[in-house]
Amino acid sequence: MKQFILAIILCSVGLFFTLLYLNLFTIGYTFLEYVYFIIRRVECNCFFIGLLLLLLKIKKGHG
Repeated sequence: MKQFILAIILCSVGLFFTLLYLNLFTIGYTFLEYVYFIIRRVECNCFFIGLLLLLLKIKKGHG
């Protein structure tokens, strides 16, 4: 249960910062520059870590 909650929190934090950084388009970033910036940010990579934990937890079950 704890891993499930941690995964949801990580996904939420990652998505929050990914959406927050959408403001970079207003200062002239292209889509590829945005993707490169997002890949290098730890807080945005939390989404992928949380998603991986969620998938593993779902596949494993409640055990």
